[in-house]
Amino acid sequence: MRSDSPEGLRIAGLTRLSTVDWPDKLAATVFLQGCPWDCFYCHNPALIPPRAAAAMSWGEVAAFLDTRVGLLDAVVFSGGEPTMQAALRPAMVAVRERGFAVGLHTGGAYPRQLARILPLADWVGLDIKATAGNYAAVTGSTGASERAWRSLELVLAQHALRKGTDRPLDYEVRTTVHSTAIDESGLADLGCRLADAGVQSWAVQRFRETGTRTPLPRAAGPSREASLAGIPTARFARFMVR
Repeated sequence: MRSDSPEGLRIAGLTRLSTVDWPDKLAATVFLQGCPWDCFYCHNPALIPPRAAAAMSWGEVAAFLDTRVGLLDAVVFSGGEPTMQAALRPAMVAVRERGFAVGLHTGGAYPRQLARILPLADWVGLDIKATAGNYAAVTGSTGASERAWRSLELVLAQHALRKGTDRPLDYEVRTTVHSTAIDESGLADLGCRLADAGVQSWAVQRFRETGTRTPLPRAAGPSREASLAGIPTARFARFMVR
């Protein structure tokens, strides 16, 4: 399959209308197969294996999008880890050519690939999962923290570059709170580090069991409710709890 064609995308599913995958936008969400990380609280564990069979073709997605021009605001690429697939970039081009804005969910696992596609994105939801010491416990992968923070640097740089233009890049950093991944002091430390890096929009998401594996791999028992009182919320222009 040609690397400049969206036909090579391994597509795990399509949500035809979403109001939550890109805040304040009516979007279709394309879920891509494969992720290099095995986050213990993953809500889409079936999307982790990179060689699983695709559920649908790009042609089917494109045909659907053609019927929604003027009705939807955007298309969000989610996963899995979308940047794992070389065909993501031509798919984003194809979406833009249809007049849709492009959103991206990513854990930042592939900073080099992310740098190539950021100019095509209008909004990025980036997961920063934990403090550096806990990243491997969350993802099951060494080096994940460095990759995620490098990806954050790229998103913030692109946001600054396009600020005030007719195509700004908006973003949201998200952190899922499970007590094996991060505790109250870790949340406070992470909040300070994010703010120091220049992050303006941070969403803290409480862990929910929906879609996860039972039992959770590598989790040290059930998640304990964490207090959010120590988070430096005043340092963010937009702070959300979900």
